[in-house]
Amino acid sequence: MTAPIHTRPSRAAGGSRLLGVGSYQPSRTLDNEELSRLVETSDEWIRTRVGIRERRIADTETVADMAIRAGQDALGHAGISAGDLDLIVVATTTAQDRSPSTAGRVSAALGANSPAVFDLNAACSGFTHALAVADQAIRSGAATTALVIGAEKLSDFTDWTDRTTCVLVGDGAGALVLTASSTSGVGPVHWGSVPALSSAVRIEEPGMRFQQEGMSVFRWAISEAAKHALAACEVAGVRPEELAGFVPHQANLRIIEPLAKQLGIPAEITACDVVTSGNTSSASIPIALAKLIRNGDLPPNAPVLLFGFGGGFAYAGQVIHTPAT
Repeated sequence: MTAPIHTRPSRAAGGSRLLGVGSYQPSRTLDNEELSRLVETSDEWIRTRVGIRERRIADTETVADMAIRAGQDALGHAGISAGDLDLIVVATTTAQDRSPSTAGRVSAALGANSPAVFDLNAACSGFTHALAVADQAIRSGAATTALVIGAEKLSDFTDWTDRTTCVLVGDGAGALVLTASSTSGVGPVHWGSVPALSSAVRIEEPGMRFQQEGMSVFRWAISEAAKHALAACEVAGVRPEELAGFVPHQANLRIIEPLAKQLGIPAEITACDVVTSGNTSSASIPIALAKLIRNGDLPPNAPVLLFGFGGGFAYAGQVIHTPAT
């Protein structure tokens, strides 16, 4: 006998709101001193140029393993079960398997019923893209409860002899749970790309190693990123001075600190998780956001600007509100 199809009533909503957040990082810590024994560098050189002290590196854990752990953490914080999910989106650029999708592996491991599942690759801005897609699915009535994950194992694609890139990378995953709401807790996305910089950040054949044109990325971030982050605030109807927090892609401190200053956002409400986590690409924003919320560093139902940018060269940002409780 054919099993009955599991369906949920479709309904358009005013928007979506954040129910819970979670994260997972490997236990292995690679600090600057240890890294200096692998490549010609030093703690002072790394801190001066990118502001990173240490990063987490996965050993046997896969991208899917980390995504599953972050998803479990987010579901626990949201107080719901995997059976409540009808959409799972995973942002990643480092999954080695072409099929099944990481989202499909997450769904099976969590014991979900029959959610829509797919991966999204927009590199460092992948999570904010995935969040926008999930929010739009809920707004349209195609989903009611979504799990959105950013997960990366950049260490698998790192040239550990190249000190310009290996000092940056870290591994991990972050997640959040969205649900339909009569009032929106996720602002409209402001997104786009810079075609001229499409190859500025890449993992491509033949070497399949993370490479970037660091100065090109830095110049864009310093000269162009602020106007796009401001546009995300404008479409949400929120002024920068009204924000309770700012969580940009954790590229490096030389980008994060000047960007916050240009936006007029105080340093004390700007996430700087890169110092201890490194650059985790699409995982960086949800990891940093989850830590701020779970540590009580952000008040409930407060506006927070998320802004991702990087490989592709793609950018996306939106203002979200933290969970009500």
